[in-house]
Amino acid sequence: MNQSEKSVCDKRVFNELFDLNSESLRNYLYYQCGDLQQAEDLVQDAFIKLWNNCKKILFGKARGFLFKVAKNAFYNQVDHQKVVLKYAKQSTQGLNTETPEFQLEEKEFLERLQNAIADLPEGQREVFLLNRMDQMTYKEIAGFLGVSQKAVEKRMHKALVKLRKTMKTI
Repeated sequence: MNQSEKSVCDKRVFNELFDLNSESLRNYLYYQCGDLQQAEDLVQDAFIKLWNNCKKILFGKARGFLFKVAKNAFYNQVDHQKVVLKYAKQSTQGLNTETPEFQLEEKEFLERLQNAIADLPEGQREVFLLNRMDQMTYKEIAGFLGVSQKAVEKRMHKALVKLRKTMKTI
C-alpha cells in the first residue's frame, strides 16, 4: 500500500505508527522534561489525539503531528507547574525554622545542581542527551531535529563547554 493511501484511522496503520514513533517520541519528551512517567503520559495523550483526529491527519504528516502535539502538551504542563510553584513558594514563606546559614547553603547548592542539569539551553540539552543516552550520531540527530549536522556539532560543543564550566564550581 502506498504511504499516501494509508489511512491513520486503520488500526493496523495506527499500530504501525505507534511502533515506529512511540519510543523516539518518548525519548524526545524524556530529554525535555527529565521524567520518564511524564514522557510516557504525554506520548499516550499524543496518540489519543492522533486517533481522535485520524480523519484529518495524513499518514505522512502523522509523525510531525505527534511531536507537535506532545511538545505543546509538555509546554502547557510546564506553564502550569510554574504557576503551582509560584503559589507554593508564596504559601511557605515565613514558615522556615532552619538557620539562615543553612538556608543560604541549601539554596546555593540547589541552584548549582539545577544549573548543571537544566541550565543547558533546550537545543544543547536535546543534542547532548540524544548523543550520549541514545548513542545517536550527529548525522542522525540532525535528521531527527531537522537541523544541519554542523548545528548539531556546535550545540554539542557548547553543551560540553558549559557542563565542564558548571561542574568545576560544584
